[in-house]
Amino acid sequence: MHSTLRIATFNIHKGVTSFNARFALHDQRDLIRQLHADIVFLQEVQDVHQTRSRRFKHWPMEGQAEFLADSVWSDYAYGKNSVYPAGHHGNVLLSKFPIIKTENIDISAHHTEQRGMLHAEVAVPGWQEPLHCICVHLGLFASWRRKQVHLLRERIDVAVPLEAPLIIAGDFNDWGMSAGRILTEGLHLREVFEHHQGKAARSFPSVLPFFRLDRIYERGFNVQHVQVHAGPRFAQVSDHAALSATLVKR
Repeated sequence: MHSTLRIATFNIHKGVTSFNARFALHDQRDLIRQLHADIVFLQEVQDVHQTRSRRFKHWPMEGQAEFLADSVWSDYAYGKNSVYPAGHHGNVLLSKFPIIKTENIDISAHHTEQRGMLHAEVAVPGWQEPLHCICVHLGLFASWRRKQVHLLRERIDVAVPLEAPLIIAGDFNDWGMSAGRILTEGLHLREVFEHHQGKAARSFPSVLPFFRLDRIYERGFNVQHVQVHAGPRFAQVSDHAALSATLVKR
Protein backbone atom coordinates (compact mmCIF):
# COMPACT_ATOMS: atom_id res chain seq x y z
CA MET A 1 0.00 0.00 0.00
CA HIS A 2 1.29 3.44 -0.99
CA SER A 3 0.65 5.34 2.24
CA THR A 4 3.20 8.08 1.41
CA LEU A 5 2.75 10.45 -1.51
CA ARG A 6 5.05 13.13 -2.84
CA ILE A 7 3.14 16.04 -4.39
CA ALA A 8 4.41 19.00 -6.43
CA THR A 9 2.86 22.08 -8.02
CA PHE A 10 4.45 24.36 -10.60
CA ASN A 11 3.27 27.17 -12.91
CA ILE A 12 5.33 26.62 -16.08
CA HIS A 13 4.40 29.92 -17.79
CA LYS A 14 3.41 28.18 -21.05
CA GLY A 15 6.83 26.63 -21.42
CA VAL A 16 8.63 29.93 -21.99
CA THR A 17 10.57 32.33 -19.80
CA SER A 18 9.44 35.81 -18.78
CA PHE A 19 8.55 38.08 -21.72
CA ASN A 20 8.54 34.93 -23.91
CA ALA A 21 12.28 35.32 -24.36
CA ARG A 22 13.29 31.66 -24.39
CA PHE A 23 11.65 28.28 -24.86
CA ALA A 24 12.24 26.48 -21.56
CA LEU A 25 9.97 23.43 -21.65
CA HIS A 26 12.82 20.89 -21.88
CA ASP A 27 14.55 22.44 -18.87
CA GLN A 28 11.23 22.55 -17.03
CA ARG A 29 10.71 18.84 -17.66
CA ASP A 30 14.16 18.07 -16.25
CA LEU A 31 13.45 20.11 -13.11
CA ILE A 32 10.02 18.56 -12.64
CA ARG A 33 11.54 15.09 -12.86
CA GLN A 34 14.04 16.02 -10.17
CA LEU A 35 11.16 16.72 -7.77
CA HIS A 36 10.47 12.94 -7.73
CA ALA A 37 6.75 13.53 -7.30
CA ASP A 38 4.08 10.88 -7.61
CA ILE A 39 1.52 13.49 -8.66
CA VAL A 40 2.30 16.88 -10.21
CA PHE A 41 -0.13 19.79 -10.49
CA LEU A 42 0.83 22.11 -13.37
CA GLN A 43 -0.60 25.44 -14.46
CA GLU A 44 -0.28 27.41 -17.70
CA VAL A 45 0.50 24.37 -19.82
CA GLN A 46 0.19 25.51 -23.45
CA ASP A 47 -0.73 22.31 -25.21
CA VAL A 48 -1.15 23.93 -28.63
CA HIS A 49 0.23 27.17 -30.07
CA GLN A 50 0.66 27.38 -33.82
CA THR A 51 2.90 30.46 -33.83
CA ARG A 52 5.29 29.31 -31.09
CA SER A 53 5.50 25.79 -32.49
CA ARG A 54 6.95 27.34 -35.65
CA ARG A 55 9.12 29.85 -33.80
CA PHE A 56 10.75 27.48 -31.31
CA LYS A 57 12.77 24.66 -32.85
CA HIS A 58 12.14 21.98 -30.21
CA TRP A 59 8.43 22.56 -29.60
CA PRO A 60 6.94 19.08 -28.95
CA MET A 61 4.72 17.73 -31.71
CA GLU A 62 2.69 15.68 -29.21
CA GLY A 63 1.73 18.73 -27.11
CA GLN A 64 3.17 20.00 -23.85
CA ALA A 65 1.06 17.80 -21.54
CA GLU A 66 2.11 14.51 -23.12
CA PHE A 67 5.70 15.74 -23.49
CA LEU A 68 5.95 16.53 -19.77
CA ALA A 69 4.39 13.22 -18.74
CA ASP A 70 6.69 11.27 -21.09
CA SER A 71 7.75 7.92 -19.59
CA VAL A 72 7.81 9.08 -15.95
CA TRP A 73 4.11 9.62 -15.27
CA SER A 74 1.96 6.91 -16.82
CA ASP A 75 -1.23 8.96 -16.74
CA TYR A 76 -1.99 12.62 -17.32
CA ALA A 77 -5.06 14.82 -17.63
CA TYR A 78 -5.32 18.15 -19.41
CA GLY A 79 -7.97 20.77 -18.66
CA LYS A 80 -8.25 23.22 -21.55
CA ASN A 81 -9.20 26.60 -20.09
CA SER A 82 -8.05 29.49 -22.22
CA VAL A 83 -8.70 29.20 -25.97
CA TYR A 84 -7.49 31.67 -28.60
CA PRO A 85 -6.88 31.64 -32.37
CA ALA A 86 -3.32 30.24 -32.13
CA GLY A 87 -4.05 27.52 -29.56
CA HIS A 88 -4.97 26.97 -25.93
CA HIS A 89 -3.57 26.43 -22.43
CA GLY A 90 -4.78 25.14 -19.09
CA ASN A 91 -4.06 22.95 -16.09
CA VAL A 92 -2.44 19.51 -16.14
CA LEU A 93 -2.20 16.66 -13.69
CA LEU A 94 0.65 14.14 -14.05
CA SER A 95 0.21 10.89 -12.13
CA LYS A 96 2.21 7.71 -11.60
CA PHE A 97 -1.08 6.02 -10.68
CA PRO A 98 -4.16 5.45 -12.87
CA ILE A 99 -6.43 8.46 -13.37
CA ILE A 100 -9.89 6.90 -13.39
CA LYS A 101 -12.07 9.99 -13.80
CA THR A 102 -11.57 13.62 -14.83
CA GLU A 103 -13.71 16.69 -15.20
CA ASN A 104 -12.66 20.22 -16.12
CA ILE A 105 -14.97 22.88 -14.68
CA ASP A 106 -15.16 26.42 -16.02
CA ILE A 107 -14.71 28.88 -13.16
CA SER A 108 -14.15 32.01 -15.23
CA ALA A 109 -15.26 35.07 -13.28
CA HIS A 110 -14.93 37.52 -16.18
CA HIS A 111 -15.00 37.22 -19.96
CA THR A 112 -11.46 38.65 -20.23
CA GLU A 113 -9.90 35.82 -18.22
CA GLN A 114 -10.71 32.14 -18.82
CA ARG A 115 -10.04 29.94 -15.81
CA GLY A 116 -10.84 26.37 -14.86
CA MET A 117 -10.34 23.73 -12.21
CA LEU A 118 -9.29 20.22 -13.20
CA HIS A 119 -10.80 17.57 -10.90
CA ALA A 120 -9.35 14.07 -11.22
CA GLU A 121 -9.85 10.88 -9.26
CA VAL A 122 -6.72 8.76 -8.91
CA ALA A 123 -6.62 5.06 -8.04
CA VAL A 124 -3.71 4.68 -5.62
CA PRO A 125 -2.80 0.99 -5.13
CA GLY A 126 -4.13 -0.40 -1.85
CA TRP A 127 -6.49 2.51 -1.13
CA GLN A 128 -10.16 1.69 -0.66
CA GLU A 129 -11.31 5.02 -2.07
CA PRO A 130 -9.86 7.14 -4.89
CA LEU A 131 -7.67 10.16 -4.22
CA HIS A 132 -9.36 13.38 -5.33
CA CYS A 133 -6.99 15.90 -6.93
CA ILE A 134 -8.04 19.40 -7.96
CA CYS A 135 -5.62 21.60 -9.92
CA VAL A 136 -6.46 25.31 -10.03
CA HIS A 137 -5.21 28.63 -11.35
CA LEU A 138 -7.24 31.47 -9.91
CA GLY A 139 -7.84 34.97 -11.24
CA LEU A 140 -5.80 38.12 -10.91
CA PHE A 141 -8.38 40.17 -8.99
CA ALA A 142 -9.61 39.51 -5.46
CA SER A 143 -13.32 39.66 -6.36
CA TRP A 144 -12.77 37.09 -9.11
CA ARG A 145 -10.82 34.82 -6.76
CA ARG A 146 -13.55 34.96 -4.12
CA LYS A 147 -16.11 33.79 -6.68
CA GLN A 148 -13.78 31.05 -7.91
CA VAL A 149 -12.97 29.77 -4.42
CA HIS A 150 -16.67 29.59 -3.62
CA LEU A 151 -17.16 27.53 -6.81
CA LEU A 152 -14.31 25.30 -5.70
CA ARG A 153 -15.91 24.90 -2.29
CA GLU A 154 -19.24 24.01 -3.90
CA ARG A 155 -17.51 21.44 -6.07
CA ILE A 156 -15.93 19.79 -3.05
CA ASP A 157 -19.23 19.75 -1.16
CA VAL A 158 -20.99 18.06 -4.07
CA ALA A 159 -18.35 15.78 -5.58
CA VAL A 160 -15.84 14.84 -2.85
CA PRO A 161 -17.03 12.63 0.04
CA LEU A 162 -15.96 13.94 3.43
CA GLU A 163 -13.97 10.77 4.18
CA ALA A 164 -12.17 10.77 0.81
CA PRO A 165 -8.51 11.91 0.64
CA LEU A 166 -8.24 15.26 -1.14
CA ILE A 167 -5.41 17.42 -2.46
CA ILE A 168 -5.88 20.85 -4.03
CA ALA A 169 -2.86 22.59 -5.50
CA GLY A 170 -1.96 25.33 -7.92
CA ASP A 171 -1.43 29.03 -8.45
CA PHE A 172 -3.96 30.85 -6.26
CA ASN A 173 -2.73 34.38 -7.09
CA ASP A 174 -3.82 35.08 -3.53
CA TRP A 175 -1.61 38.02 -2.60
CA GLY A 176 -3.67 38.91 0.48
CA MET A 177 -4.17 35.35 1.77
CA SER A 178 -7.97 35.86 1.87
CA ALA A 179 -8.99 33.15 -0.61
CA GLY A 180 -7.31 30.39 1.36
CA ARG A 181 -9.33 31.09 4.49
CA ILE A 182 -12.53 30.22 2.64
CA LEU A 183 -11.12 26.73 2.04
CA THR A 184 -9.81 26.07 5.52
CA GLU A 185 -12.95 27.25 7.32
CA GLY A 186 -15.55 24.52 7.18
CA LEU A 187 -13.92 22.12 4.71
CA HIS A 188 -11.34 20.63 7.10
CA LEU A 189 -8.57 21.49 4.64
CA ARG A 190 -5.04 22.44 5.68
CA GLU A 191 -2.47 24.31 3.64
CA VAL A 192 0.66 22.18 4.00
CA PHE A 193 3.19 25.00 4.46
CA GLU A 194 0.96 26.85 6.92
CA HIS A 195 0.53 23.66 8.93
CA HIS A 196 4.19 22.62 8.79
CA GLN A 197 5.97 25.98 8.94
CA GLY A 198 3.36 28.47 10.16
CA LYS A 199 2.99 30.41 6.89
CA ALA A 200 2.19 29.72 3.25
CA ALA A 201 5.27 29.42 1.04
CA ARG A 202 6.85 32.35 -0.75
CA SER A 203 6.84 31.29 -4.40
CA PHE A 204 7.03 34.38 -6.61
CA PRO A 205 9.23 35.56 -8.23
CA SER A 206 11.27 32.37 -8.44
CA VAL A 207 14.70 34.01 -8.32
CA LEU A 208 14.02 35.41 -4.81
CA PRO A 209 10.47 34.50 -3.76
CA PHE A 210 8.53 37.10 -1.81
CA PHE A 211 4.81 36.69 -2.63
CA ARG A 212 2.84 33.68 -1.38
CA LEU A 213 0.92 32.77 -4.55
CA ASP A 214 1.13 28.99 -4.86
CA ARG A 215 -0.49 26.56 -2.43
CA ILE A 216 -1.03 22.91 -1.59
CA TYR A 217 -4.11 22.03 0.48
CA GLU A 218 -4.81 18.56 1.87
CA ARG A 219 -7.46 16.63 3.72
CA GLY A 220 -6.86 13.16 5.16
CA PHE A 221 -3.07 13.26 5.42
CA ASN A 222 -0.25 13.99 7.81
CA VAL A 223 2.31 16.45 6.44
CA GLN A 224 5.79 14.97 6.66
CA HIS A 225 7.89 17.43 4.67
CA VAL A 226 7.49 20.60 2.56
CA GLN A 227 9.93 22.42 0.31
CA VAL A 228 10.16 25.47 -1.96
CA HIS A 229 12.22 24.89 -5.09
CA ALA A 230 13.53 28.30 -6.12
CA GLY A 231 16.70 30.19 -6.94
CA PRO A 232 18.70 30.92 -10.10
CA ARG A 233 18.00 27.57 -11.80
CA PHE A 234 14.23 27.94 -11.47
CA ALA A 235 14.39 31.62 -12.39
CA GLN A 236 15.84 30.57 -15.75
CA VAL A 237 12.76 28.50 -16.60
CA SER A 238 9.73 30.12 -14.89
CA ASP A 239 8.73 33.16 -12.85
CA HIS A 240 7.18 30.84 -10.22
CA ALA A 241 9.00 28.56 -7.83
CA ALA A 242 7.84 24.96 -7.55
CA LEU A 243 6.44 23.60 -4.29
CA SER A 244 6.56 20.02 -3.06
CA ALA A 245 5.16 18.15 -0.09
CA THR A 246 5.46 14.64 1.32
CA LEU A 247 2.13 13.46 2.68
CA VAL A 248 1.26 10.33 4.65
CA LYS A 249 -2.30 9.05 4.44
CA ARG A 250 -4.07 8.90 7.79
